[in-house]
Amino acid sequence: MNKISELQEIIDNSDNIVFFGGAGVSTESGIPDFRSENGVFKSLEKYGHSPEYLVSHSYYLSHTEEFFNYYKENLIFKDAKPNPAHLKLAELEKAGKLKAVITQNIDGLHQKAGSKNVLELHGSIHRNYCEFCKREYDLDFILKSDGVPRCECGGIVKPDVVLYEEPLNNDVLSSSINYIANADTLIIGGTSLVVYPAAGLVNYFNGSKLVLINKSETPYDNLASLVINDAIGETLEQIKIE
Repeated sequence: MNKISELQEIIDNSDNIVFFGGAGVSTESGIPDFRSENGVFKSLEKYGHSPEYLVSHSYYLSHTEEFFNYYKENLIFKDAKPNPAHLKLAELEKAGKLKAVITQNIDGLHQKAGSKNVLELHGSIHRNYCEFCKREYDLDFILKSDGVPRCECGGIVKPDVVLYEEPLNNDVLSSSINYIANADTLIIGGTSLVVYPAAGLVNYFNGSKLVLINKSETPYDNLASLVINDAIGETLEQIKIE
């Protein structure tokens, strides 16, 4: 039996699937992984720092204007569209098989594709708030601001995105753990499972089928029921939903 048939069989026999995805889910929508070799090279060459430092809480505090320049140029892709992975996951949810999408991405493409129950571990570019008065702003406000985006009250409007050195949102994290712990199938896609604490979520899975779909190997491959080293969109596109 080939790997797509194996995946089809696992999905057919499961009605409590949870999907956990990383940057590789969005690269097929033309959003580059800023932590990839190219991203690191680009940020060192142009900004003189690693991408992790440029999206850290320290850099945000000490170089706020430069932070926003980097953020707008490298983390926002307003015209990106959902790819076959996003669309198939929305379809699986609609069919009642998929209970939650847990994502490390901040682009909102799962919601754009029609997914309803999306847990965003690292926040979203589409939500922004004034650090002083908590007024909310949309993405366009950030994009149209020159330099540091400021609220009418004078406070800085910060993206609702988890920066390096910042903790994950506790409610989102515990909800994600809960979904994973109760799933009978966990499909992990487009992530190398090396960034913690997100990568540690796999350890809460007690179900029978762990599926890993990623172009490169992950530290959890030996624990998986099925490993597919391929693009997540191309893989899920081949799945049929009854």
